[in-house]
Amino acid sequence: MRGRVLPAVFGMLCGHLVATLIVAAGVGGVLVKIPYALLTLTLMGAAYLLWLGFNMLLKPSLPVQGTSSNDGSCMAWAIKGLCVSGLNPKVLLLFLALLPQFTDVSAAWPVGGQIVALGLIHGFSCGVVYLAVGYGARAVLASRPAAAINVSRISGAAMIVIAVALAAERLFT
Repeated sequence: MRGRVLPAVFGMLCGHLVATLIVAAGVGGVLVKIPYALLTLTLMGAAYLLWLGFNMLLKPSLPVQGTSSNDGSCMAWAIKGLCVSGLNPKVLLLFLALLPQFTDVSAAWPVGGQIVALGLIHGFSCGVVYLAVGYGARAVLASRPAAAINVSRISGAAMIVIAVALAAERLFT
């Protein structure tokens, strides 16, 4: 897991930043009103979760001691993180529902700037939590290889269930 946590968290935070910028620009409100845009984003996210889930079931992660040449590049882990949060329509919907409530049109800053500031605060908070969980999990799972395999398989199965639920929710409602 060495070398995976930081780039993956960086990618996830970049996905949050993209969602923040979309909401700040007002594009998020337009996307929600275009039925096929949100449907497409949801189905892309569900497909990516399915792919991740099946890969985790077929090739569960094993903790590595030291560095590994098969660990994947930092860029690959950053892209995975970006896809996890960037293709998650719930992030965009959360930001659309939450961030504008805490803006003030009479404030000195424009509303878009306020949304970006709030999104950055949210991103910082998420970064602290994601890093703590990532490094904490690495320490715990490295000492328990069997648990790491089980956690990987359970996570893969959960991703598949979530992907199917996301797609079904969007397609059948």
